[in-house]
Amino acid sequence: QVQLVESGGGLVQAGGSLRLSCAASGRTFSNYAMGWFRQAPGKEREFVAAINWSGGSTYYADSVKGRFTISRDYAKITIYLQMNSLKPEDTAVYYCAARRGGSAAYTMPSYDYWGQGTQVTVSS
Repeated sequence: QVQLVESGGGLVQAGGSLRLSCAASGRTFSNYAMGWFRQAPGKEREFVAAINWSGGSTYYADSVKGRFTISRDYAKITIYLQMNSLKPEDTAVYYCAARRGGSAAYTMPSYDYWGQGTQVTVSS
């Protein structure tokens, strides 16, 4: 069992930055690929970024490529999403997810565990 707790959300002006954190429980964190998804009001949850078990491969949605960076810290059992040049359309609840098997994935059904989410609001 893996438990995930997100933090770091908040209100920021357009062009600003935020760093989201996702703290994971469990000793097998290194065996899991991790991902970030988001859900805006009235929209479906969508893929944002993913990182494989080793941290050697990362993937991003086209809408955030070049602005967001996903990373993982094995010692702290935490993954991060550094978000720069934020836009109002980035406003959403951001969810952290964990996937057994180690390889990153883009789709929600591929992930086995989910956090409760953290709200990010970008004002214009």
